[in-house]
Amino acid sequence: MNFAIVGCGFTAKKHAAAINRIPEAKMAAVCDMDESAMEQYKEYGAKAYTNYNEMLADDDIDAVCICTPACSHTMLVEQAAASKKHIVLEQPMALTLDETERIVEVCRNNDVKLTVVQPVRFRPVVMELRKIIDAGLLGNISHASARINLNRNMDFCKESLSRGAKQHEAGGVMGQAIDYLDLLLWFMGQPDEVFSMAATGFMNMEAEQVAAGLIRFESGAIGTIETSTAVYYRNFEESITIFGEKGTVKIGGPKALSFEHFNIKGLSETETETIMEKVKSDPWGIPGHEQTISDLIQSIKENREPLVTGEDGKSALELVQAFYESARTNSPIGMKRGVLI
Repeated sequence: MNFAIVGCGFTAKKHAAAINRIPEAKMAAVCDMDESAMEQYKEYGAKAYTNYNEMLADDDIDAVCICTPACSHTMLVEQAAASKKHIVLEQPMALTLDETERIVEVCRNNDVKLTVVQPVRFRPVVMELRKIIDAGLLGNISHASARINLNRNMDFCKESLSRGAKQHEAGGVMGQAIDYLDLLLWFMGQPDEVFSMAATGFMNMEAEQVAAGLIRFESGAIGTIETSTAVYYRNFEESITIFGEKGTVKIGGPKALSFEHFNIKGLSETETETIMEKVKSDPWGIPGHEQTISDLIQSIKENREPLVTGEDGKSALELVQAFYESARTNSPIGMKRGVLI
């Protein structure tokens, strides 16, 4: 399959490297209004376009990786879907729930595949935890917690106009914690109620730097999340912990790549060590972007939904918006099957 990348900033490099590693994929084109931003992609043999519609008119292009700021996603997806190009969409999918609905609908109506990039799902330690939950080894889950405490200084914000700007909702929840909100949904199921607080922290920026919240899931389990981009002076932690009646498992570290705590009833010491060593031997595994793009290719071949769908991306954004609304109103926000009520 021939892929094109739209928006040649930092994230585009991950897509280009992923496409280059996949035998069934070729990087055919890049598109950006800044011609100099596309120079580095000539080594892949990619054709450079400054006009998006002109690129979409190229019948050799099968799929488009959209790596632009979220405020532009809806328009770009609509045009790509109308041109019958399959779509790899960076998260957040969009800035509003109405836009996510439009994105999902336009892809469905044009019979093109849509997958949303949630690379943390594909880390070996996260996939092992998902297997443990699916096998019922933790029993009923009582609660879960996620903590994302990072350093994102003014230099980071200046790299993109969207970072730290309230109109782009590019604070800690939308910009950094959305991957872990997605994991909480993936592990815990549908949310029922959200309550959160947020603050701007130390830097002179509009969007939140610090936020904390509670989630009640339909199962009755409780989730907590703490996120900050104001940590001195470097990234401190990314972690998620699941507490069940038969065990407790924590994924942690600066990048959430290993098990920090692993105690499950009925698992022998040897079995426990085998699982932990398996993850430790290859903590990054196959990069999430590579697995996402490979899965899109397979989903087209097998005529099935991708592993991470537009609906998944929409659910994560619904939870983000519930956090923002709760912080704005200082009140709990009810959700019915993931939708704000």
